[in-house]
Amino acid sequence: MATDSAPTALGTPAPEFELPTADGMGSVSLADLCDSSALLVAFLSNHCPYVQHVERALGEFAAEYMEKGLAVVGICSNDVEDYPEDAPEEMVGQARRAGFGFPYLVDESQEVARAFGAVCTPDFFLYDGGCRLAYRGQFDDSRPHSAVTPTGETLRAAVDAVLRGETVPVPHLPSVGCSIKWKPGNEPPVHLML
Repeated sequence: MATDSAPTALGTPAPEFELPTADGMGSVSLADLCDSSALLVAFLSNHCPYVQHVERALGEFAAEYMEKGLAVVGICSNDVEDYPEDAPEEMVGQARRAGFGFPYLVDESQEVARAFGAVCTPDFFLYDGGCRLAYRGQFDDSRPHSAVTPTGETLRAAVDAVLRGETVPVPHLPSVGCSIKWKPGNEPPVHLML
């Protein structure tokens, strides 16, 4: 079922986190990323058709903008017991398939997704150089089974504005995707699940 991302107040500081990489080769924390000109935190999953629809374009987008000073990190918070296609080894395959040149992290406890207020995959959080939220919204207007090719046009405009030191114009159109697959008892409060 499609879920829209929930609103988060602009200017909110990025929540602290440290998570292991899907390939088991280490961990990444917010402190590792916040010295960049901007930071994109993307909540993703391997099995979601909305993520599959944009994943290659996201990989290309990230490669382009990482050269311009954007730090990018992907996080999968889905319950892998009920959704084994989102297990770390499957995430590694997805990263290879999609050309993700950024760290892809495992949020096994789902605490990081809850701290960010993430509700769907994909769910994009863009922070400025001070690690304060500048944009929360969609990648672009494309959707699975639509005639629109994913380009990242909406997110691209937001990142360009942040890199220029400008405010991202509102409104921010919410991301649409599969709901995060919560473990029993981890579901966020109802007001966060639109």
